[in-house]
Amino acid sequence: MITIKHKGNFKNTERFFSRAQNLKVQSILQEYGAKGVLALSQATPKDTGLTALSWNYKLTISNLGYNIIWYNTNIDDGVPIAIIIQYGHGTGNGGYVLPNDYINPAMKKIFDGMADDIWKEVSSL
Repeated sequence: MITIKHKGNFKNTERFFSRAQNLKVQSILQEYGAKGVLALSQATPKDTGLTALSWNYKLTISNLGYNIIWYNTNIDDGVPIAIIIQYGHGTGNGGYVLPNDYINPAMKKIFDGMADDIWKEVSSL
């Protein structure tokens, strides 16, 4: 036979969950989604400027948590231009265009700021 005894109540736990319902994580993520679009747009190498102007984001929410997806809609003949700028590509005449890592440096500040702001929000509980 197993017996479980306890003293006290769940007041602190209930208070924690009550406060957690009021977290502003979604608004922080929306803010950083827009900041990410701006950072990517400014960092994108500009020939015509179309790729730089084609950044956007969406925020998805599920039972597993939140996701921010940044994406670029400039696609030429099925080729995502932002990706071939980032990773390099072959040319039609046998040449090769070297990669230009512009996405990672642009997003580092965004990720760092987002992590700091979300940590401040959840640690204020």
